Amino acid sequence: MPLGRLLPLACVLLASPLVAQRDVRLATTTSVRDAGLLEVLLPAFERRTGYRVQVIAVGSGQAMELGRRGEADLLILHDPAGEVRFVADGFGIDRRPLMRNAFVLVGPPSDTARVAGRSVLDACRAIAASGAVFVSRGDRSGTHVKELALWEAAAVRPGPRSYRETGQGMGATLVIADQLRAYTLTDVGTFLAHKAPLELRILVEGDSLLANPYHVIRANPARFSHLNAPGAERLVDYLLSAGTQRAIGEFRRADLGRALFVPDGMAERR
Repeated sequence: MPLGRLLPLACVLLASPLVAQRDVRLATTTSVRDAGLLEVLLPAFERRTGYRVQVIAVGSGQAMELGRRGEADLLILHDPAGEVRFVADGFGIDRRPLMRNAFVLVGPPSDTARVAGRSVLDACRAIAASGAVFVSRGDRSGTHVKELALWEAAAVRPGPRSYRETGQGMGATLVIADQLRAYTLTDVGTFLAHKAPLELRILVEGDSLLANPYHVIRANPARFSHLNAPGAERLVDYLLSAGTQRAIGEFRRADLGRALFVPDGMAERR
């Protein structure tokens, strides 16, 4: 993906909201960017439509803040409860399923907390009881929201000495967890895309509590008149089209032996 498409967040925040109407500002969770999916999907859209997509990759919470300030035309998120509030508050419209994967709990090969094969809540309790280091994104992302919900459901929290917050995206957080021989929660897509040369291993997966749906939401043009509503609508239609949904399902399946994302949007096509 050309570097010009990935804008630093600081640049976006300082820029005027009045952008060229051939630009579509897409605020997306970092897990979608870090997996490399947008590098595969967006060039064809830009060639076919003449629009240029500016990708702003941040946590879901930060993406919704951009939407509340009128600094994004379209959002890809994986924080269902936050998304519902975002739409109910009048900042988003047309929330649609796009794809899904799952969260997994990863950790060092030694698995000092002995969590392998347990349910995710039992694994949380074992990590807290053992004093093993747990690395959190700590960035209000969908992954961070899910992690906090799991600690609450397990009725435990790691001690302050063993709980580390990175404030960074999933790829960087995985690197830090690997360096600390620690546990962390990640979406499986980002983990598989970044697995080499990490020593981290998937230790807990398949639990129903680890479902990870992604939705696409258009920012509400009735609230911000400068939004590129036509471009956002074209991009939604493209993402939910049969060809793009097939591309999502096949993304990196051949080289990794499993799909990073399962398409969910074909039933939502217009």
